[in-house]
Amino acid sequence: MLIQTTQLRKDVQTTDGILHILQPIDLQIAAGESVAIVGASGSGKSTLLSLLAGLDLASSGDVVIDNEKLSELDEEQRAKLRADKIGFIFQSFLLIPSLTALENVMLPAELAGNRQAEQQARELLGKVGLSERLTHYPNQLSGGEQQRVAIARAFVGTPKILFADEPTGNLDAVTGQKVEDLLFEMNQESGTTLVMVTHDSDLAARCQRVLRMDAGRLSEVQQHVA
Repeated sequence: MLIQTTQLRKDVQTTDGILHILQPIDLQIAAGESVAIVGASGSGKSTLLSLLAGLDLASSGDVVIDNEKLSELDEEQRAKLRADKIGFIFQSFLLIPSLTALENVMLPAELAGNRQAEQQARELLGKVGLSERLTHYPNQLSGGEQQRVAIARAFVGTPKILFADEPTGNLDAVTGQKVEDLLFEMNQESGTTLVMVTHDSDLAARCQRVLRMDAGRLSEVQQHVA
């Protein structure tokens, strides 16, 4: 299994006591799978995604990514794992305002020491239809264009795993459909494992597996061949 969790928990101390955000979760995701995580706001979906990506640490239990146990890695090692194997599309895009579209996409590859960073970034921006917007800054791009830059950035290192948090949540219907199609096209072309949090039932249905989060508990909803 490419992704595996064992009794994964996340607790937070509050003034009213301990808040159990994630109940013990056992999860297995194979290489090349597309998986949607659905559920109400506040159910723990984004928290689970952050734990799987090594952006946050669990209170107990284990996350194993490509045979590496995250709890046994320090922050520098986790950062290297993310740089080498993981792409992440954030709901709020998180583009760097002072960098152009091209520079935003190049950045992760440059940090990973990829000498082909610029070439790959140009190719990916071309695939997402932004060849004419390479030198534009985020504030010169529409929301849909910013999201496409974020998608290109997530794919720049051809990651083994792509995590996406509400990838179409901030987009209008037409742009959202384009981004959705793009995600699955690029996912299939690169063989990247896709794990996404979404409120969009149609988007979830395109994935091979759908998991539901309810008050910190995870269950399988459906499984079919996409």
